[in-house]
Amino acid sequence: MIPLIVLGVVFLLMMVRRIGNVQLDLWQIMGVGALVVLILRQISPKEAFFAVNWEVMLFLLSMFLIGAAMEESGYLAHVSYEVFKRARNTDTMVLCILFVGGIGSAFLMNDTLAIVGTPVMLHLARKHDLKPSFLLLTLAFAVTTGSVMSPLGNPQNFLIASEGKISYSLLRFVQYLGIPTIINLFVVYGFLRLFYPDQFHEEKVLSHSQEPIRHKRLAFAAKMALWILLVGIVVKIVVSLVFSYEIPLVVITVVAALAAFVIGDSRKKLVEKVDWHTLVFFMVMFILMRSVWNTGFFQGLMEKLPFSPVSPFVIGGVSVVVSQFLSNVPLVALYLPLVLAAGGGVKEMMVLAAGSTIAGNLSLLGAASNVIIVQNAEKRKGGTISFWEFLRIGFPLTVVNIVVYGLWFML
Repeated sequence: MIPLIVLGVVFLLMMVRRIGNVQLDLWQIMGVGALVVLILRQISPKEAFFAVNWEVMLFLLSMFLIGAAMEESGYLAHVSYEVFKRARNTDTMVLCILFVGGIGSAFLMNDTLAIVGTPVMLHLARKHDLKPSFLLLTLAFAVTTGSVMSPLGNPQNFLIASEGKISYSLLRFVQYLGIPTIINLFVVYGFLRLFYPDQFHEEKVLSHSQEPIRHKRLAFAAKMALWILLVGIVVKIVVSLVFSYEIPLVVITVVAALAAFVIGDSRKKLVEKVDWHTLVFFMVMFILMRSVWNTGFFQGLMEKLPFSPVSPFVIGGVSVVVSQFLSNVPLVALYLPLVLAAGGGVKEMMVLAAGSTIAGNLSLLGAASNVIIVQNAEKRKGGTISFWEFLRIGFPLTVVNIVVYGLWFML
């Protein structure tokens, strides 16, 4: 039971982020939790090493390098100008963030958009005198919501598609989840208008200026990396549809990152700009969550449910609630075998995908992409999102999101 107690303390500390006058970072809190279970021998060093998903770590490192090249060269600001130059007011800019970020995350994975999008949000907040947390929340909700409708959108969807052996998985996800996800992106817009009316200056016309490229060679390297990433994703989709073979996403991101690192001329700077704190957070999170998994508490809890594990209401409720404590990837790894063993089909797996992913809209700890955005923003000292500010809008938003998906599955 010790890992469960540690998890509870970690969760509480992440809500308050403070002990006395000491301000704590998310990676520090999670790191202490992992250290405690290691010291108390709740998990062995060998098991802790293998508990870390090194493929995810390599994916994040490669994306951080690409993001650093884009930002350091000035290419990221250049691209953001091209995307937002037609947004003449806050409404159109927010809608642009929601749909570009949301649809983009469905094919580039939400963590990718979280990494690349955070500095863009901070830049837009400074340039247009907007509250940083407002735009950071917009990005967080966009990448979480949009990623629901694709097996490429997030790790848990990919796990469902592969372990569930869903044929033509991309088409299946879009068929079941495409329309309600688009509706929910509009729902997010409505909630942002409701909770942040002071940020929508209807009389204020936004003016955009094109930022200069600071380092031409590095910008060229960043552009090459971005093209490799985009072309690689297209090839991945075609190969999966035609040959039913999944090219590992991490292979594409590593090749793209190597292009940025080798072609560019600021390698030391790129390494310095990598968000190492976020990488540490994920590494120690894997260790703590494995120790919690080893207790068998959540497995036993699910097996004792008085309802069928394949009931859409049970799948949706369990996935949204438990994802807040166990994280959505471990939750899916735990729940998917129960769904398959109980005879669940594609529809039940789609409910699991929707519930475990939209759980990220409920709280700051509900999705890895949320943590990436907060850590990335705090590293740049440009702003942050508090646990309570996220929960204030995230809780009612998630309720409505669930209703939308629920009504859609009932049709």
